Amino acid sequence: MTYQSQRIAYAYFLASVLLFGLQVAFGFVSLAKYLGPDPLLNVLNFATSKAIHTNLLLVWVLTGFMGAAYYMVPEESRVEIYSVRLAYVQLALWLAIGVIAVVGYLFGVTAGRKFLEMPQPLKYGVVVVMVMFLVNILLTIRKAGRWTTTQGVLIGGLASAALLFVSGMIPFDNYTLDRFYRWWVVHLWVEGVWELILGAMLAFLLIRLSGADREVMEKWLYVIVGLTFLSGILGTGHHYYWIGVPQYWLWIGGVFSALEPLAFLAMTAYAYNLMRRSGLAHPNTLALHWTIGSAVMSMLGAGLLGLAHTWPQVNRWTHGTHITTMHGHMAFFGAYAMINLAMITYALPAFAGVPDESRDTRLGLWAFWLMVGGMFGMTMALAAAGITQTYLERIMGFGYLETQQKIQVHYLMWLATSIVFAAGVIAFIWDFAKAGLPRATVVKA
Repeated sequence: MTYQSQRIAYAYFLASVLLFGLQVAFGFVSLAKYLGPDPLLNVLNFATSKAIHTNLLLVWVLTGFMGAAYYMVPEESRVEIYSVRLAYVQLALWLAIGVIAVVGYLFGVTAGRKFLEMPQPLKYGVVVVMVMFLVNILLTIRKAGRWTTTQGVLIGGLASAALLFVSGMIPFDNYTLDRFYRWWVVHLWVEGVWELILGAMLAFLLIRLSGADREVMEKWLYVIVGLTFLSGILGTGHHYYWIGVPQYWLWIGGVFSALEPLAFLAMTAYAYNLMRRSGLAHPNTLALHWTIGSAVMSMLGAGLLGLAHTWPQVNRWTHGTHITTMHGHMAFFGAYAMINLAMITYALPAFAGVPDESRDTRLGLWAFWLMVGGMFGMTMALAAAGITQTYLERIMGFGYLETQQKIQVHYLMWLATSIVFAAGVIAFIWDFAKAGLPRATVVKA
């Protein structure tokens, strides 16, 4: 740890991994409702458990992103964070908003908008948090007077995420308009500006783990930014197919969605190429696993599996089935969960003041392979369930509940692989705890 204020990141990472574990727990609650009988039917319905599961995902990933920024910016700017107190106040307010939102969901207090269920007053609180965060980071960079492409793309992605969130706060009486602008948050976050954050974090880690030349790395980053903006913005159209918009969105959404995997392919290509040249020589091999794994899994989950069902001719049949669930689980895990876990794994030795090779623990490697294997198995189970569901419901005309009975075996596979994945999450949290608290003094790099 080069700068004292980087210890802020540890608090964010701690909150992030704990929320990750809670998200997985609510995933099991939702899965139990597919298997039935559901003992919590009259206490916690599926809509509520799913809302909590998905919102916890957004909260813990964003918490990790903010922690990564507080770790990366001092190293990139070579200066302490402008205000440590403001960063901790921001975290406290952020977690308080999250807790209030989850408790509210349990009592039916929700905005009623899928993925944007948070009540309007709490959304204003999120805006305040993001303003606090961006002001703190930008004042840090201004104090340093040093700007790098890596931190520029990171801050640009986080600032864009904050700006796009505002579009989700505007109420519309017209259902089509409401759905249209809702995707400005949901799609343009996860398939747009979050990819910038992913690219910046990937570049930061690869520079340090592979010894890659910064100039070469940042040129690749420009390519990824360009591909993301080219495909991600107009690719939003694949969410517009069936909500009443003009027919030209079928072409725009289909064509540009097909280009979206190019950004992830570029990430995978440059990650592999740099690691091959370096010979995977960095002593923190666990961080290397998560970094390369993120590039590969995001290409498979977000890129190829997304492409597999976003064409209008395919999506007309698969829309609203477990094909979407399959794509969503691997895409989020590969692109955003794994890059957060990579940053946490990379930073832990610096927090503890121990050699990088100390992170090469057996428990940590078990956590990696259990999560990757479990997620791959979940994806296969959901693919089988989704394909069967599409055929029975959309082709054969079976009813929803009758179809659900016929795909129970795939849900059992989903449950078994979810248990494997959850074991990996528990192992990661335990390994994180064993690393110990950050040391009080800094060791200059």
